[in-house]
Amino acid sequence: MKSYRQELWLETPTRRAFINITPQVEQCLRASGIQEGLMLVNSMHITISVTQLRQG
Repeated sequence: MKSYRQELWLETPTRRAFINITPQVEQCLRASGIQEGLMLVNSMHITISVTQLRQG
């Protein structure tokens, strides 16, 4: 099984904010070279968790 890990660090000017990280996540996926499988995007905090299934 192939795996890839990348960390993204984000800072917000306020305590709460909505940030679209789709471009950064897509860039990480391209860098991984993985064509098919399950992608987990997870925050170090319990405030966010996103999963995406990619089929080639």
